[in-house]
Amino acid sequence: MKKARTYFLESETGEQTPESSLFHVIPVPYEKTVSYGTGTSRGPEAILAASHQLEAYDGITIPLEHGIYTCEPVDCSARGPIVLAEVERITASILADGRVPVVLGGEHTVSYAPVMAMKKHFGRTGVIHFDAHADLRDEFHGSDFSHACVMRRLHEQGAEIVQLGTRSYCIEEQEYRILNNIKYYDASLIHRKRITSIELPDDFPDDIYISVDVDGLDPSVIPHTGTPVPGGIMWHDFFMMLDSIPADKRIRGFDVVELAPGNDSRVSDFAAAQIVYNMMGIITRRLDHLHA
Repeated sequence: MKKARTYFLESETGEQTPESSLFHVIPVPYEKTVSYGTGTSRGPEAILAASHQLEAYDGITIPLEHGIYTCEPVDCSARGPIVLAEVERITASILADGRVPVVLGGEHTVSYAPVMAMKKHFGRTGVIHFDAHADLRDEFHGSDFSHACVMRRLHEQGAEIVQLGTRSYCIEEQEYRILNNIKYYDASLIHRKRITSIELPDDFPDDIYISVDVDGLDPSVIPHTGTPVPGGIMWHDFFMMLDSIPADKRIRGFDVVELAPGNDSRVSDFAAAQIVYNMMGIITRRLDHLHA
């Protein structure tokens, strides 16, 4: 028997239609190159399930009033390139309709597809990347399309990147981002300087994609992830950073990836679902302000 489909915040929204929804959630249970803790393939379903416990009011506004539609989960049984091509196709269709794609991973490799769809749709694309890791390796464990290589592949395709919360990376990655003038805020700098706002490069693209690897946050916030590196970004600081993105930048889509649900606790599932919904709130408030 086919498993019943789960919709984001279905407890509040019911089953909304694509036409009536600003946000289109794409569950991508992709897990092919994880290198330490496993379980990211269960991340999207855990986020969707936890979302049913969220409040419609996010403390400021009610984002779901703009509509949230949840797509069928992407079949990730095929080879990696085939799966990524399908995610890119779905994302491109959502962008063409003027909607906002919200990708739920799965391992971080999935971010390649929506960013490539954005580049083809908008041209210059800026990626604001929250992560404990730089993901700038040329290859990892024999794969050049590993979760540890995704930002390297995107940068090679012309995506412009700013990284936040990084604190675990190799010398190759550090040399690459210095050589290529990739702006970064290591977690140690964020904590030492008490940074809560982002300064983007002067020529950073106006069309923005935000990629959130949950291990970018501190393990005290989200412990259930493949590599929970100590010393990450704290909850309120994370949202202050998002709120600091200049108003003239358009957030066109985002992802939340690398949740590896535990059997002993739902704290990470709920936190990841809250991140998704709060980010929807940030986007809707920016749109409401623009149209006011």
